[in-house]
Amino acid sequence: MIALPSTNAAWPAAAGTLLRGLLIIAGFALVWEGCVVFFNIPLYYLPRISAILSAIFATPQAYVDGFLRTLSETLIGFAAGAVVGVLNGVLFSRSRLLRSMVFPLFVVSQTIPVIAFGALVVLWFGNTLLAKAVIAFYLTFFPVTVNTLVGLQAVDPRQIALLRSFGASRMQLLLRLQLPIALPQIFVALRLGSTLSLVGAIVGEWFGDTTGLGVLLLQAMYNENVVALWAAMLASALLGTAFYGLLAWIEHRFVFWKSELA
Repeated sequence: MIALPSTNAAWPAAAGTLLRGLLIIAGFALVWEGCVVFFNIPLYYLPRISAILSAIFATPQAYVDGFLRTLSETLIGFAAGAVVGVLNGVLFSRSRLLRSMVFPLFVVSQTIPVIAFGALVVLWFGNTLLAKAVIAFYLTFFPVTVNTLVGLQAVDPRQIALLRSFGASRMQLLLRLQLPIALPQIFVALRLGSTLSLVGAIVGEWFGDTTGLGVLLLQAMYNENVVALWAAMLASALLGTAFYGLLAWIEHRFVFWKSELA
């Protein structure tokens, strides 16, 4: 029997990982600052990290509001895309006819540039949080669908036959065998989707909004404010990294049988 990971041991390990991450970020910031000063790099190429942080602290509310707005759009779109993607993968694994009819349409949908799709969605739903979440969903559901299908198809047929011989139902097979085995593959898509959903939310904000990291990026670009542009990029990178790291931690914490399948 596989033992569950100890909660008492998991928290110190997570704290150590977080501390190492903070030290790496601090070291990177010092190297950035030092290189810009030492090599006398022009502002329009690369501003000092201290100047970027000063720009953020000069108007903190704008960045906090933008961060929270983009985070909301990203989370809603990502959650919807993850659920729909997993359901699609399950349905496609059960029905070859459905897969042959619908899956090609999904592939075609992903060839549409996100800028074009975003413009259409904003026309449909207006400059609302829902519109941005729909764009984030659009970029998330397809990789989750594909990886869920691949993970479910990787289950050994002999394991399925064994459980069926013990009277397991289709739902029991799905919940107790197929999804647990497919979870590592699903989490690969979820980590990818975490970054894609953020891109979708930011792109959606470019079509007209008053709050969001995408709005800050667009305003900085129009004003040719390089420091503000880097500040918005830094906030976006922080959001994307934190989201990706959270999913990686959840995978490491709960998909504890992954190493047994490797």
